[in-house]
Amino acid sequence: MPRYDYRCRACGSTFEMSRPMSESSAPARCPEGHADTVKLLSTVAVTGTAKGGSAPPPSGGGGCCGGGCCG
Repeated sequence: MPRYDYRCRACGSTFEMSRPMSESSAPARCPEGHADTVKLLSTVAVTGTAKGGSAPPPSGGGGCCGGGCCG
């Protein structure tokens, strides 16, 4: 079940809640009992490859610096 981060506008606390994706937009009460909360956007950083190796180097084409047009 996914975990979502919320922030309480009344007391400022940030908390997590596990709930089905179908309920991700439903109101959430903070641990202190306040109902004025907002769901936070989460970011996920993924590095490497599935087999634990390194990612391939970028190709030399495209873009100003990659294309050799810088003087």
